[in-house]
Amino acid sequence: MKRKSLGPRSPRRNKASSQRPCNFFFKVMALIRFLFDKSIDLVFKLIYCDFGSDQKRLPQIKDKLLTESASSLASKIRNRKVTSEQVVKMFIERAKEVNPFINGLVQDRFEEALEEARSVDKLISESTDLEALKISKPFLGVPFTSKESTAAKDCNFSFGLVSRKGCKAREDADIVKRTKDSGAILLGVTNVPELNLWSETRNNVYGQTNNPYNFSRTVGGSSGGESSMITSCGSAFGLGTDIGGSSRMPAFYCGIFGHKPTSGLTSSRGMTFRKGTEKNSMVSAGTMTKFAEDITPLLKVLIGPENIPKLQLDTEVDLSKVNVVFVDEPGDMRVSPVSNALKTAVRKVVNHLSTVTDIEPRKISIPGFRNSYSLWRHAMTKEEGNFAFDLGNRERTISLWSELPFLLTGSTQFTLPSLMRLWDMKMPKTDKKWAERETSKLLKQLLEELDTNGVLIFPSCPDTAPYHYATFFRPYNFSYWAIFNVLNLPVTQCPLGLDKTGLPIGVQIVAAPFNDHLCIAVAQELERAFGGWVSPSSVFQF
Repeated sequence: MKRKSLGPRSPRRNKASSQRPCNFFFKVMALIRFLFDKSIDLVFKLIYCDFGSDQKRLPQIKDKLLTESASSLASKIRNRKVTSEQVVKMFIERAKEVNPFINGLVQDRFEEALEEARSVDKLISESTDLEALKISKPFLGVPFTSKESTAAKDCNFSFGLVSRKGCKAREDADIVKRTKDSGAILLGVTNVPELNLWSETRNNVYGQTNNPYNFSRTVGGSSGGESSMITSCGSAFGLGTDIGGSSRMPAFYCGIFGHKPTSGLTSSRGMTFRKGTEKNSMVSAGTMTKFAEDITPLLKVLIGPENIPKLQLDTEVDLSKVNVVFVDEPGDMRVSPVSNALKTAVRKVVNHLSTVTDIEPRKISIPGFRNSYSLWRHAMTKEEGNFAFDLGNRERTISLWSELPFLLTGSTQFTLPSLMRLWDMKMPKTDKKWAERETSKLLKQLLEELDTNGVLIFPSCPDTAPYHYATFFRPYNFSYWAIFNVLNLPVTQCPLGLDKTGLPIGVQIVAAPFNDHLCIAVAQELERAFGGWVSPSSVFQF
C-alpha cells in the first residue's frame, strides 16, 4: 500500500520538475529582452541628445477655440456665435504654423476650404431650422483632415509610393464623402508610411513625420500624419484606418482618442487599392479625435444610417453595472515586456473604475494573448490583395531579390519596411490549423469574460512613443493593437495624460462585438477622471 500511495505523487513531482526549466527559460529570456530594450533606449537617447533641457517645442496656441471639441465648434458655428470662415482660418493658420516642425500635412486645399466655409456661413444665415441642420449635418463648418492613402477628390493619392508621386484621387473614398456630407470641411491630406505598412510614418515621397511632444520620437503608423495634426490643433478631427492598430497606435503616441469600431461596419472603398467589395476584412475606418464626446457622432457618420441600428450608440450606459476585467502583461515573447509606466496606467484605470462599478474588477489571464503577433500574421494572409504587386503600383510585381542590389547601394525607391515585408512573405507561413484553432479559442475565452456588459482594460503597447528608427529593433511591438483586429472587436484607445518625460500614455478599452457604446462610455469616464488629451504646446492665457 505504501508503494501504491507514492504512485500518484510521482508524476506530479515530475511535472513540476519539468516546469522549472521552462519557467527559468522564460525568466531568462524576459531579462535578456529587458536589457536589450534598455540598451536600445540608451543608444537612441545619446544619438538624439534627448535629455529634455533644450527640447524644441511647437509654437504657442493663440486662440482657445483651437482646443475645443469638434462638437463644440459645430454648435458655435451653427448657433452663429462664430463663423465657419473664422474657424477654418484659425485652423489653416495653425496648420501652417506647426507643419514645418512635424511634417504631418502633405497637401492642403486651404483656398477651397475657405470657399466652402463661406458657403456654410451663407447656408446658416439663411436657415430657419437650425435643429434640422444639427441632425443632418452634425459637423457643419468644422475643418478636418484625412490620410493621403484614403482617396479625397483632386488630392494627392500616392500611398507614399514613388511610382505614384503626383497621382490624384478622382473621387472621394466613402468615408471622406460621408464626412463631407456631414458638413465638415476638408483642409488637406496627411502623411502615411509607404502603403500604410509600418509602425513609423515615413516614406520616400514626403519624408518623416515627427511627434509633436518630442520631435525625436515617432508618431507611429499608419495614421501618423493624422494624429500629429489633430493633437497639434492643426485639424479639429480626422479619419484613420485600422488593420493592425493603424489608427490606435498613432492615437496613443500622440495622446488623442482613436476608436476602431466592430469590424464590418465601415466601407473600405477608396482606402488605397480597396474597392469596398472585400469579404471578411480586418480593416476598419477609425475615428481620431482630441475629445471623447466626438467619437459617437463621428462614428455614426462613418458607419452610415444603414449600420447605426446595429449599435447602441444612443443608449445611456450605467457604469455601475459594467463588468471590468484587465490584463497588464499579455506575455507575447516577440513583444517587449510592458513597462512599469504602462502597467501603472492599467492599474490606475482599474482602481478608478473600481470606485464606479458595483462589480469588483478582475485580473484575467488568457494564454492566447501570448500569440498575438502570430495570429495577426496568419490573419493577414486571408486579406485580399498581393503586397508585392501593390508595391509595384499594380503594374508589376516587386521581387525582394531583384531589389536587393538597389537596397545595398542606397538607390532603392522603396522603404526598408516594405522590403522587410517582402522578406516576411518568403518565410514559412504560420500553421493554418493551429492559428485558426488558437484564434477561435482566444475569442471564445474573451467573450465569456466580456459577455454583454463587460470591458477589457488592456495595455496599448509596451511603452511610450519610441525614438525614430528604434522600431526596427522592436518590429512586433504593435501586436497588442493588432490582436483586436484579428478578433474583430471594438476598441477605444484612451489617453491618460503624459508621463514624467512628457510623452502621452493611455490604455485600450475593448468590448464584445457591437458593444462599441461600452468602450466609448468608459473612455468618457476616464477622460473626466484623468483629463484626457493634453496639448503638446502651451495655450495663450487671455
